[in-house]
Amino acid sequence: MSPAELLKTEEAISFVKDTFAKELARQLQLTKVSSPIAVLDGTGINDDLNGVERPVSFPIKALDEQKAVVVHSLAKWKRLRLRQLGIPAGRGILTDMRALRPDEDYSPIHSIYVDQWDWEKHILPEQRTIPLLRETVTRIYDALRTTELRVAEEYGDIQPILPEQITFIHAEELLLRYPGLTVKQRETEAARAYGAVFIIGIGGELSHGEIHDGRAPDYDDWSTETDAGRRGLNGDILLWHPGLQAAFEVSSMGIRVDKTALRRQLEVRGCPARAELAFHKLLLDGGLPESIGGGIGQSRVTMFMLRKTHIGEVQVSIWPEAVRAELAGSGVELL
Repeated sequence: MSPAELLKTEEAISFVKDTFAKELARQLQLTKVSSPIAVLDGTGINDDLNGVERPVSFPIKALDEQKAVVVHSLAKWKRLRLRQLGIPAGRGILTDMRALRPDEDYSPIHSIYVDQWDWEKHILPEQRTIPLLRETVTRIYDALRTTELRVAEEYGDIQPILPEQITFIHAEELLLRYPGLTVKQRETEAARAYGAVFIIGIGGELSHGEIHDGRAPDYDDWSTETDAGRRGLNGDILLWHPGLQAAFEVSSMGIRVDKTALRRQLEVRGCPARAELAFHKLLLDGGLPESIGGGIGQSRVTMFMLRKTHIGEVQVSIWPEAVRAELAGSGVELL
């Protein structure tokens, strides 16, 4: 790729990110705020993801070698920030999150560097419902569609492919529809069929005794009963990526745990002692607002909008030389 082509790619990346961030903030009534790249260890603030990933950690000389950890995401920090900023119900915050996940396996859609739009919105207790979840997902999807249309106007070689509406389906329903398939295969079939889907209820046990995918117990609510045989107030937004011929996750999000859901999910995950951590105690004492929030992958969205097939085409990260060489041989140049 020539220097001119590389520069054009960088300009297109900026166009996608700027366009989507502005549209997301408008749709969800979010105010842009600054955020940390690291937090103190032992506070319970860092996102535990699936509970097994190791955070990057380091001692701080000026704090008597107290250990800090590079964030995995800002799922819990944002809820604290809503309180600190006095954000009223119906409004929220948006930040550019930068994280390191050294245990991430390399793939065309994964690297050890994570960049996402992290957002959180203050809601009322009575709004902890599926209708609010669906409305919020629809607004995010509208922001995605608007961005795609503007990209198509700006770059004539890209044609819009997103359907007018996103389809909602519970993880249990997806299991019943495709009982012989793996989780990823079920997601791929749903994304292929509908173009854009939101899978509800990720993290809780399904009827076959397994979960659709892992979720930490202390941010998304994946255990509250919503209908007969259905649980969960969270989920993932998946798009059909024609270049990869696969389901393409761009966002994990949900209504956050209240006191009842937090206690229940800590028990389910076998970590009730976590209730003594600073963040958890504050929540259990009623010191945090009810909220809905999530992360939307910046490089993922950019990949999709620019029809790229490898995340390294839109993101600077660390890659094995063998991967660089292999991709270069097929005409894919990593940034």
